[in-house]
Amino acid sequence: MSDPIVVAPAIREMDGIAALPRANGELVFAAPWEGRAFGAAVGAVAALGLEWDDFRQQLIGAIAAAPDRPYYESWVVALEAFVVAQGIATESELDARAHAHS
Repeated sequence: MSDPIVVAPAIREMDGIAALPRANGELVFAAPWEGRAFGAAVGAVAALGLEWDDFRQQLIGAIAAAPDRPYYESWVVALEAFVVAQGIATESELDARAHAHS
């Protein structure tokens, strides 16, 4: 059994539509890519020294824009929009990387 993921309080305590899915208090990922999407967002925000709440607001917007979209797909959409808004990458750079891996 793997060690549990340690999540910072600002992330762990998200509520409302951005609240993390849990089962018995543990984070739930239905597929490996969901955990990678979560980790990429958490890692990018931390590595770039950005505010978690700024990403959280982007996530809330992504969920609200498409409430039927699967939860972690909204994390991917929010992360893409976040890095574009922060000037870290352009939409065309993200599209080029996505097509290079498909």
